[in-house]
Amino acid sequence: MNVEEEVGRLKEEITRLGKIQDDGSYKVTFGVLFHDDRCANIFEALVGTLRAAKKRKVVAYEGELLLQGVHDNVEIVLKPTPTTCN
Repeated sequence: MNVEEEVGRLKEEITRLGKIQDDGSYKVTFGVLFHDDRCANIFEALVGTLRAAKKRKVVAYEGELLLQGVHDNVEIVLKPTPTTCN
């Protein structure tokens, strides 16, 4: 799987596990993602996929490197996708 595919899958999983916010974004904690069996089977390196998504401004979270246990309560926000108006 290439990086773009992994980021796309990450978006799907955050949507599945997260809670929708009033602005259309989704929030999930790192611990929920990390401990989910489906995510564990999809992502060989979840932290690397999160960093790639953050670099592409798809997600936002505090800090650079998330570590299991220490950062389980860090919120990851999947930014809403812009809609086009015609």
